[in-house]
Amino acid sequence: MPRSLRIAIGGIHIESSTFSPHLSTADDFHVTRGDALLARYDWLSPARPWAGDVEWVPLVHARALPGGVVDPAAYDAWSAEILDRLAEAGPVDGVLLDIHGAMSVVGREDAEGDLVTAIRTLIGPEPYISTAMDLHGNVSHVLFEGCDLLTCYRTAPHVDVWETRERAARNLVDALRRGQRPHKALVHVPILLPGEMTSTRTEPARGLYAGIPEIEAQEGVIDAAVWIGFAWADQPRCRGAVVVTGTDAAAVEKAAGQLGEHFWSVREEFAFVAPTGSMDECLDVALAAAADPSRRPFFISDSGDNPGAGGADDVTFALERMLARPRIRDGSLRAVYASLVDPEAVAQVADQPLGSPVRVRVGGRIDQRDPGPLQLDGVLEAVAEDPAGGRCASVRVGGLSVFVTSRRMQYAELASYARLGIAVGDMDLVVVKIGYLEPELFDAAGDWLLALTPGGVDQDLGRLPYRHLVRPVFPLDRDFAADLTVVTR
Repeated sequence: MPRSLRIAIGGIHIESSTFSPHLSTADDFHVTRGDALLARYDWLSPARPWAGDVEWVPLVHARALPGGVVDPAAYDAWSAEILDRLAEAGPVDGVLLDIHGAMSVVGREDAEGDLVTAIRTLIGPEPYISTAMDLHGNVSHVLFEGCDLLTCYRTAPHVDVWETRERAARNLVDALRRGQRPHKALVHVPILLPGEMTSTRTEPARGLYAGIPEIEAQEGVIDAAVWIGFAWADQPRCRGAVVVTGTDAAAVEKAAGQLGEHFWSVREEFAFVAPTGSMDECLDVALAAAADPSRRPFFISDSGDNPGAGGADDVTFALERMLARPRIRDGSLRAVYASLVDPEAVAQVADQPLGSPVRVRVGGRIDQRDPGPLQLDGVLEAVAEDPAGGRCASVRVGGLSVFVTSRRMQYAELASYARLGIAVGDMDLVVVKIGYLEPELFDAAGDWLLALTPGGVDQDLGRLPYRHLVRPVFPLDRDFAADLTVVTR
């Protein structure tokens, strides 16, 4: 009977826009330790057969909504706790790192690379490290060198998050049982695209990821993974990547090269997942569509300030353009704006009786780009507690319900609207700070446009002031031959 294995689990999970003025602090993170950390993983409760004869050692896991760069004090504290708990645990056979892959920390260029290097220095060269990541993460050479197995999500929107974490854990256990350190191969693909151009709902990303199971079925291959990379950080590691791991060095190298070539060959086919336009252009279409019941509710993504990608969540540009429309202000159309984070504004109005007239300035406190804070003259429509947004208020201005939250959140689920008394299906127009529509909104939408609005996660990458990317990179550069060198270990 094989001996019991000891595997530690932990990580820091956030994607960070270096173009957003938001600073992600310890208060933005949800932290789990001990039994609560292990309880996150359904393959441990009860344990799957492959996971049963393993002692799972919880470290610490800190997770936050995407935001701006991370306060170094917060990162240093969690990194130190991970290392301290590893040291206290004694010898381990492996470490499962549950991370995003696009964390940026003030003063550091490669936060995940720093973390895995510190872990490797502590545990030594023998234990295996397996890493589960978001496909919008980055794979630096340092991260690649420090890990034995790397894998990432295969869907966007991400509906395989827990499947990916289980795969990373199972691959680690299997490799440890074999007693053979996996061969691995990395190809950096000089492509940098926003997630809204790479959804696996559409080609070419759908076909790119759909081909992975066939690669994994090849003799000698354990796992194949494709990272789109994170477009809203100005760092050398930000670009596409392919990693293949396996038991046969030649098979791994060949598969990585083929997958990298496939990724590069379809670069010109990537397009936004919905028609795009300026905010005013999108409003023109949406307001005209109000006469057609089949196109309601009409969704517009306020994509440049999407908190789900790291936006500050308080840019008021799209709201100002909505309030400039007479049909919205006079109540001829029923609309929702979701949302702005502004705890001061919530505190100012939330204790008043429902139906009270309110005058309150909202937004523009974190990301102060034009038009800055806006004054709302309306009626307090609803107040609710939201698990993500804290205390939230809805202020009705004419036909528009403006959601204001105490914490940054993304209105991706219908239940969040319902807490503030809004049935999305009854609306003519929903403007939401999001990129591609998450599944519930996608299913609810009668029609949809992606507004190329300003913010820390601007979809028009040419408007962002990159200084540290490794160039050339598509589509910022186009007339160049790609270096698709396969790095093997």
